[in-house]
Order: sequence, then structure tokens, then C-alpha cells
Amino acid sequence: MAGARTLLLAAVALTATHAAKADEGALTLKEGAGRDIVAVRCIGCHSLDYIETNSPFMTKKQWEAEVAKMINAFGADIDAASAKTIVDYLTKFYGRGG
Repeated sequence: MAGARTLLLAAVALTATHAAKADEGALTLKEGAGRDIVAVRCIGCHSLDYIETNSPFMTKKQWEAEVAKMINAFGADIDAASAKTIVDYLTKFYGRGG
């Protein structure tokens, strides 16, 4: 049930993002492992544009710090396993070497 709920939330989040930005050309997260978790967990607090805006600058260590900040400073409801998945996804698809 939890897996189905996560997928439903991801679909809603991706649809909402697309609808909200239809006039701008919606940001679509790159396909890959962890995409659904990123969509569900990150869009709860901010636009997915935040990811793309920061991506040219972010190394794995910086994505780790950013995700930790979202959890510790802003209270994002992200468990340790999801945080790792988010960091891995962001590093692979929106990170830079280093």
C-alpha cells in the first residue's frame, strides 16, 4: 500500500508541476532510479526548478549537504534511505564531478 501511495503521489506531483508551469515549458525530471522519490519528497516544499537551478554547481558532497539542510533546518520528512536515494539521483543526473 505504501508503495502504491508513493507512486500516486509522484504522479500527482509530476502532473501538478507540469500544469503549474505549462506556459513556461515544465521541468521534467530525468528518468532514472530515485526519480519518483525526488519528485514526491522535494516538491512538497519547493518547485523542481530548484534542482535544475542549482545543478551546475553541485557535487555529491554539496547535494548531501543540501538534502541534510532540507531535513535538519526545514523539517523535510525524509528518512535516511530516501535521503541516500535522493542524493544518488541528484548527483548522477544533476551533479557535477568532484
